[in-house]
Parts: sequence; C-alpha cells; structure tokens
Amino acid sequence: MTTPAAPGPVPADAVAADTAVSAPTAATPADAAPQPSPPRSVPGDRFVARAALVTAVLTAGGALLGLVRDQTLAHLFGAGSETDAFLVAWTFPEFASTVLIEDAMALVLVPAFSLALARRGLATSPRDPVGELLRATLPRLLLVLAVTAAALAATAPLLVRLLAPGLADPQLAADCTRMTAVTVLTFGAAGYLSAVLRAHHSFAPPAAIYIAYNLGIVAAAFALHTAWGMRAAALGVALGSLLMVLVQLPAFLRRLPARRRPAAAAVTRATPDGPPAAPAAADRTPRGAEGAAVAADGPLSPGAATLALVAPVALFALSRQAQVLVERFLASDLPAGAISHLNYAQKVAQLPMVLSLMIVTVTLPVVARAMAEGDLDGARRRVERDLVWASGVVLAGAAYVLACGPQLIEVLFQRGAFDAAATEATASVMRVYALGLLGHTLVGTLARPFFSAARPTWYPMVAMACGLAVTAAAGAALVGPWGAPGLAAANAAGIAVAALLMLRGLRARVLAVDIRRVLATLARTACAAAAAAVAAWSLADRLDSPVAALVAAAVLVPSVLVAASAALRVPEALSLVAEARRRLRHVRSVP
Repeated sequence: MTTPAAPGPVPADAVAADTAVSAPTAATPADAAPQPSPPRSVPGDRFVARAALVTAVLTAGGALLGLVRDQTLAHLFGAGSETDAFLVAWTFPEFASTVLIEDAMALVLVPAFSLALARRGLATSPRDPVGELLRATLPRLLLVLAVTAAALAATAPLLVRLLAPGLADPQLAADCTRMTAVTVLTFGAAGYLSAVLRAHHSFAPPAAIYIAYNLGIVAAAFALHTAWGMRAAALGVALGSLLMVLVQLPAFLRRLPARRRPAAAAVTRATPDGPPAAPAAADRTPRGAEGAAVAADGPLSPGAATLALVAPVALFALSRQAQVLVERFLASDLPAGAISHLNYAQKVAQLPMVLSLMIVTVTLPVVARAMAEGDLDGARRRVERDLVWASGVVLAGAAYVLACGPQLIEVLFQRGAFDAAATEATASVMRVYALGLLGHTLVGTLARPFFSAARPTWYPMVAMACGLAVTAAAGAALVGPWGAPGLAAANAAGIAVAALLMLRGLRARVLAVDIRRVLATLARTACAAAAAAVAAWSLADRLDSPVAALVAAAVLVPSVLVAASAALRVPEALSLVAEARRRLRHVRSVP
C-alpha cells in the first residue's frame, strides 16, 4: 500500500521512510505527467514498530511533562476549593482536546486525507485532491471554532453553574473558563494539522504537541501563581494550546500541495508523433466500497454529505468525553477536594492507556488506506493485532497501578499543599479507575476501523450512549455510599458496556474479526495481569520506601505478566519468549 509523498522536502521526522513516492513533488519537471504506482499491501510490523517508537518517545515525554504539570499544580495549589474551580473550567479544554485532537478530528480527517492521497496517486484529475480538501475544510472549520470559542467565553458563568451547581467558588471557575475558551480554536487547529501529518505518515510533530502544551502550563503557573493565583494555570492552558499549533506548523507547511499545471496539460501528455495521449492510469479506480468516494469529484462533498460524515464521529467523541461531565456534576456536591482527587487519579491511571493507544494512532492511516484500496483482509489482521497488543500494554499498566497506587501518588504528588490525606483519597480512586483501563483502550482501538471507511456509521455513538447511560445511573447510585471511588467504578462499568457493544458490532458492520479468538486472548492476558498485580501488591506492601516499592513493582509486574501469559499460551507472549531465547543464544554464540 503506497502513500504518495506530498510536494516539498520531507523532514527526517517523517517515519514512513520506506514508503514509495507516487505523486509529483515540487521537484517534478513541468512537462512530466504524474506517474501512478500500484497499490501495495498494508505496511507490516516493521513500519508500525518504527513509527510507534518515534511516537512512544515523544508521547512518553509529553506524559512525563503532564506529570510535572500535575505535580506543579498540586504543589502550588493543593487539592481544595480553588483547584476544584480550575478543574471545572479545565473540563472544557479537556473536552475540546478529546473531540478535536484525539477523536473526532482524527477519525474524520485521517481517512479523508488518506483517500485524497490515494486519489492523487491515480492521477485522474487535473486538480490536486489534497489541496481541494484543504481548501474545502480548513477555512470553514477555523471560522466555526472561533465562533464557538467566543460563545464559550460569553456564557462561562452559566456553563459553570450547569456543570457543577454545588461548586464552592463559581466565580473563579467562570474566570478560568473565559481564559481557556480560546483552546476550542487552537485545539481544533492542532488537531487538523495532526490529522494531515499522520495521513502523510509523519508522526513526530503530532506526538510532540503535548510536550509543548504542558511546558506552557508549567511555565505560566510558576511565573504568575503569586500574582494571579489559580488563574495563572488557566492562562498556561491557553498558552500551551497555541504552542501545540506552532510545533506542527513547519512540517504542515512543507507538505502543502504545490500549484498544479493547467487542466489540459495535467490530464494529457504530448507524444512525439501524434496527438496527446491519456495517462496510463486514467481508467484506474480504487477497489472496494470506499473507492467510490475516492474517485468522486472530491473526498468530502459539501453540505449534507459532509454533515452525514462528520456528525456520527463528533457525537461519538462527545458521548465518550461526557463521562467526565457526569463525574464532575455528581462530585460537585461531595466535600471540597473530591473533584481534584478524581482528576489526579484519572490523569495517572490513564497513562498506560495513552501509551497503549499510540499503537492505533500509528496504524490509523494504515487501516484507512487499506480499506480505501479494498484490502479488507489486511485491515482485519492489522486491527486484530492492534487489539491484542494495545490491551497487553494497558493491562500491564493497570496491574502496576493496582499494585502500588498509594506509593505512586505519594512519590508524584505528596509535597507542598498536597498532604497525606489527599494521597490516600487519590490512591483509592485511582485503583478503581484502573479496572476500567482495558475498556477505555478497547473503545479507542475499535473506533478506528469503524470510521476508517470514510462513510457514515452511527453504531459507535449508539454504543457510547449506552455506556454513558450506565455511567450516569451507576454514578448516581454509588456516589452516596462510596463517594469519589463510586464514581470511578461507574466510569469503569459504563466504558466496559460500550467496549463490548463496539466489539460485537465491528464484525457485523465493518471487518470480519475473529471475536472469539480476540476475547480468548484478552481473557488470558487479563488473568496474567491479575497474577502480576497480586504478586507486586504483596511485595510493595512489605517495603517501607515508596521508591523501592515502585522500582520493585516495575521489575516484577512485566516479569510475572510475561511468564503467566506464556504459561496460559498467549501467542504474543510465546513469540516474545521465543525471540528473547533466540537473542540470548545469539549473544552466547558470539566469541
């Protein structure tokens, strides 16, 4: 499967160095017609491994700075009414981040630009489909986002009252909401650039955005907290969101399509002794149902067709992120600090999920391109591998969080205004959150193939709506007797329902995945992760030093997980063990 390179120089950070170039670049001679290249199979594990490595390094850097950001806020402001007010305001940027960067924008635009690149490779039109898609979507998107950001700032007090009616300091929350309202525009722009770059198989700039974002928040908080208090953090959110755009802009500009030749010259090519001849690829069309979209006059038609494509993805992302709204609405009536405990617990517990989803972030354009070319079998194999590997990563992280949650929170946050009581409350919530990490990873992984076909599908949104209903009902029932841990349990229950519904619908509606084999592998891996959690928990409780407990668990959890998975005959674990033995024999044989 070939991804044509965009005109202009390709930076070293573009991971797909091994992809063939099938589209004309800026260096193409003016009298040369675009030369098509045949489709190729889905890039294999080597491509995914290299791309995932780049993404992993930068994602880990962003996650580490995210911890530094949370440590900074905990140290400077603790876990009280002011922090609760800021976190209510921060709900809107978090909501915008999920919708505009991680979910809706990527799930709509990566397949759309993948289809445009495939159409460009066919060279059947004098117009560049990538440029057409940019002109049709980017200006309108920025206008809508700017209007939405202004409306959010204007209605900030009303939104705060609706979101958290029992909040102790609603005025502070409204002020912070006004300051962070600009993130609707900047996150949307950052998400758009990320989608374009990922469709071109350039993963480094999009993976670096959270490094820039968190640096902006930390810098503003340290510089201005004395004079501005909690509002300094809100200003940092706005500044960091702008840096997310700037860090991607150079790579995006290098991939802007070059100006095409006039239509007649682009479609025909003169022969030495006769009339112009049509390009050899003029009668080629992509395979599969998605080929119709690629061969059409444009990858996204205006008006109702565009709305029909975007609406299911946007509503899916909104219903997924709405779990946070339910939690904070119900937690606003709990004692001061409860929202902060939920926030810190969720941020730390979700780190394994963020790392696991980098796999599907890399493979989203791969799956989208395979489906555009009609290679459904290749897409199916890729999705099955993604489900297994992403789940293995997140289960290892969940086992670690369960084993040494209190020690982790103590080392990360217990300093300054964040005391031992806050550590205990946060750790108890975090351990419950860990039970839902597999569900969150499955939902994030399964959403990709549903939307990679670039055709409307409402099933993921319906599945998430069912999960949200479970979260709301369970949260209302459990918040009274259990408090914040009850809300975390409701979150885990709701996302598990959504994941099971989406897994069931994937085979019937999109790809013929082997659900029984996938579920059997996940069940055995989950049992191995439970064994690793129990072993590391028992060891961590015996150690007085929290740092020693964390280090010991970091060694014990993966060791027990791999050994137990191999004993349970998990194929991926057996492959890892076989590869380790092969390398060990090779090292011993070297004189």
